[in-house]
Amino acid sequence: MSIQNLSRRGLIAATAAAAAVGPAQAAERPAVLRVGNQKGGLRSLLEASGAAKDTPYTLEWAEFPAAAPLLEALNAGALDLGYQGDLAFLTSFAAGAPLRAIGAGRSSAAAQAILVKQDSPIRTVADLQGRKVAGNRGGWGQYLIRAALQQARVSSAGVNITLMPPSDASLAFRSGAVDAWAVWDPYVSLEVLQFGARVLVDGRGLTPAVTLVSAHEGAIRDKRAALADFLGRFRSAWAWAEAHIPDYARTNAALTGLPEPVLRQAYETERTKPVGVTPALVAELQAAAGHALEFGLLRQPLDVSRAFDSSFNAEGA
Repeated sequence: MSIQNLSRRGLIAATAAAAAVGPAQAAERPAVLRVGNQKGGLRSLLEASGAAKDTPYTLEWAEFPAAAPLLEALNAGALDLGYQGDLAFLTSFAAGAPLRAIGAGRSSAAAQAILVKQDSPIRTVADLQGRKVAGNRGGWGQYLIRAALQQARVSSAGVNITLMPPSDASLAFRSGAVDAWAVWDPYVSLEVLQFGARVLVDGRGLTPAVTLVSAHEGAIRDKRAALADFLGRFRSAWAWAEAHIPDYARTNAALTGLPEPVLRQAYETERTKPVGVTPALVAELQAAAGHALEFGLLRQPLDVSRAFDSSFNAEGA
């Protein structure tokens, strides 16, 4: 069922429910915060840390396999907020989605990498000439491929860049249908530890490594107190995860089915920390947006400052 149909049915149900109760009863109901989650993401973080307990609102989680469908649902108003990579968010915002980023987490760019097989003859980025390289469209994968080629002074015209989601790219990479794969953790750690992949180059000095809490404009207008409370819990949860990596890896291994050593290595590499929406962060992503335009992720110049709402910095502290 499409997101549009889901949204339409949800709107009809919400309208009927509102008509069935009086204004006083409706006012007494706790707010509902509809949160988009990617498996092993926000939900497991908040629940493992205990930060999801005793919220003064109801949390309704919706599960998504990747950022693109999550952002589609957020754009349609079927969600209030979600958590996704910076470039995926900016691509959606540039296309007109009524969203704003209200919080962020920063990870090490070492958690993004271009992978090759252990026995691959590819030893340098220049060796990607004439090869097929997979990466996700409009996100860290596509950006990292182009940034690595640019740094190595290798023309992208000589590289077959194949854009596909991680679920498809993992199969293509393991089968040899593609020669290299640009992806992020925990996929990087999984391929290295379980399937013998080798890191050709990682994202340090090449890509932004920011994950954003983004909210629909309607939620920012109507559910501000709940969003601010959620951001405070988000920050507390990452502080817990930083100090309890083995516990966090164990919890997420049970949830995702990924091996615990894989997740432990991924979290050790990422070292995600919550950060505020600051002028420095906006400037950093403005520079990244300029490269994204050059690399074909964006179709036109973007004023990144319009995509952020810094007013939650103090409220979520």
